[in-house]
Amino acid sequence: MTPVVRLYWIITLFFLPLTLLWLHNSIGGDYSFSSLGQHPLPLILFLVCLVWALEGGYELVFCVSNLRRNYPVLANIRYLLEFFRPEIQQYFISNNQEERPFSRERRDMIYRRAKGVDDTIPFGTEQDILAEGYRSLLHSIKATHVGEEHARVAFGGPQCSKPYSASRLNVSAMSFGALSGNAIQALNKGAKLGGFAHNTGEGGMSPHHLKHSGDLIWQIGTGYFGCRNKDGRFDDVAFNERAARDAVKMVEIKISQGAKPSHGGVLPGAKVTQEIADIRLVEVGKTVNSPPTHPEFSTPTGLLEFVQRLREGSGGKPVGFKLCIGRNYEFLSIVKAMLDTQILPDFITIDGSEGGTGAAPAEFTNRLGVPCLEATYYVNQVLIGAGLREQIRLISSGMTATGFDLLEKVAVGADTVNAARSMMLALGCIQARHCNTNHCPTGVATQDPFRARAVDVEEKSLRVKNFHQATVEAFLELCGAMGLEDPDDLTPADLLRRCDDGIKSFPQIYCELGPGQLLSGDIPKQYREDWARASSASF
Repeated sequence: MTPVVRLYWIITLFFLPLTLLWLHNSIGGDYSFSSLGQHPLPLILFLVCLVWALEGGYELVFCVSNLRRNYPVLANIRYLLEFFRPEIQQYFISNNQEERPFSRERRDMIYRRAKGVDDTIPFGTEQDILAEGYRSLLHSIKATHVGEEHARVAFGGPQCSKPYSASRLNVSAMSFGALSGNAIQALNKGAKLGGFAHNTGEGGMSPHHLKHSGDLIWQIGTGYFGCRNKDGRFDDVAFNERAARDAVKMVEIKISQGAKPSHGGVLPGAKVTQEIADIRLVEVGKTVNSPPTHPEFSTPTGLLEFVQRLREGSGGKPVGFKLCIGRNYEFLSIVKAMLDTQILPDFITIDGSEGGTGAAPAEFTNRLGVPCLEATYYVNQVLIGAGLREQIRLISSGMTATGFDLLEKVAVGADTVNAARSMMLALGCIQARHCNTNHCPTGVATQDPFRARAVDVEEKSLRVKNFHQATVEAFLELCGAMGLEDPDDLTPADLLRRCDDGIKSFPQIYCELGPGQLLSGDIPKQYREDWARASSASF
């Protein structure tokens, strides 16, 4: 018998009768409310002992928890502290650099820039600049000014008739359903005010995406929400109708995402309200499955034919695809299909394995996929090696909170960058990590109308716009500090990483390809086996 169990029996068999006797004597046997109210102390002590006896008795006899059976009642203190552990850790224990995925320093910078207040830091850096893996840049004595005209990039290859001028920084894919309607509206209005694009996420275009007329990148996932038949197959008529909207500037086919690559999803029927059904073109109250792969194609050539199908259906708008890099030869198979068919996507979005806003199995989030920087560098090099880079834009997506985050992705090959979690932080997210519970304390990642009302669309849209503007300005200032006239002059050699044997640039760490090198007989060994294995006929 543990000491707590002994304590339980002492209180139950001795103190409970004692407090009851004290209460009885105090009120003289009169158990009316007025009499009990005149003697609160014995009443309170009796109730405490009674609750202790009932709760402890239940836990000793019926509870399946080992701790509660051996430590009745008091074991609940552990579970209470465990419930508040993330908040205790965040507010009282962690330093400015420890928290993941976004440290306090990075969150504070986002908050300050979103509010439009001073974002400088005093007394030097808190970063460990000698740590292995630390990334940095080299400045130039001849600093320059980079004009705002370099803050935009034209999207639309030779097969596109309706090009789009995109900001260097845009809102990454977040669906209505994952985020509240007010959060979607605030993001979209912020995009409208700041002149940047807002990716819808695979949940379809909702009225919240369209209300403020911000530029949209319509993402189409494996469930084809908003452009599907009842059997879940792609519906050309529904797609053509929605893609023709003025707000839709580009279309993105989602092959996989960094948070859970090669993993489908299930939307329980209980969550399929009339509003969700109308947006996603599904049946009210019926469970909807998103398969891990696309029903419309199963080969690299099929993917590119689907790209062309959407480009024609949208009236010539830029169409691309998004993926998290996994097996290298599978991406090389897509590149070979481009060469064989001469069908080129207008852009490719590279999602990093750092995860994202979506809830995902821990094993998928923690162990699958290639990190954003390495993946962006790889895709850029492959397209250079295949002689296709000049015709395809690259978008990089993965943990962008600062101007440096934006710059390093552009340096290794991206044309523009998408941000999701930092945009949520600009909305007021506090990284409580309750996104998958519907209990988001800030009303950002929830479908609870009471919680969602906390997001003031007018005020938060300004914060999103402010954060975007300050981050792009910091990016351009960094380019100027490096002595560059144009961000397009950035190269992988400009990004440095501290290794165990000194500081090295990306080309010194990873293999670099020359223009058209994959098409020659001089293929580096790092690419040779995968290139030989790749086939446009299969992944």
